[in-house]
Amino acid sequence: MAFMPYVPPEQLMKDRSEYAQKGIARGKSVVGIEYADGILFLAENPSATLHKISEIYDRIAFAGVGKYSEFEDLRIAGIRLADLRGYAYGREDVTARDLANAYSQSLSTIFTQQMKPYEVEILVGEVGEEPGGNEIYRVKFDGSITDEHGSVAMGGKADALTARLKEVYAEGWDLPTAVREAVRALSAVEEREIPPRDIEAAVLDRTLRGRRKFRRLTDQEIASILS
Repeated sequence: MAFMPYVPPEQLMKDRSEYAQKGIARGKSVVGIEYADGILFLAENPSATLHKISEIYDRIAFAGVGKYSEFEDLRIAGIRLADLRGYAYGREDVTARDLANAYSQSLSTIFTQQMKPYEVEILVGEVGEEPGGNEIYRVKFDGSITDEHGSVAMGGKADALTARLKEVYAEGWDLPTAVREAVRALSAVEEREIPPRDIEAAVLDRTLRGRRKFRRLTDQEIASILS
């Protein structure tokens, strides 16, 4: 018979938590910032095809840090859940809160029942009809979920980045100001200049016509703002 050493549950949870945190810390940070017309998501990402920021539904966006294959699985599952709920009930019944709760339950189950936890953190954001109606939820690798306001950072040097954003953030920023301050905070924390071509940014903009409020910022647009 194989010998299975006894490991106290608290030690097992601690080991899994440290393992996941180390994997997440190796990744680049993602920033979420509320601005006058919606929500900005911005990250350092040299890849032009492997996106960290994506659309989930009409007014809902997703951002992930950590192991790409794992948060991509979560993104696809979120799209399927949103499409199913929207088809079965109504498009207005698809909300960021319900998606964040579903992600929380999935990550909690994976963390407690599987040997290897997911090395991911995710943001789920929904733009409201009015500035006060925005919702941003941060879901960690263990399924813990928090409701964020104003600005939030995750992955990499998230603590230092969050502290810097809290110092400079002000309600009512326009989009160019939000982009510049987010890039400045990332550059300051990383202690190097981040070129515009390595910036991935997208917005949920309530002023866009039609149902879909998600829009990616082009490299030229980002470069123009930063110049």
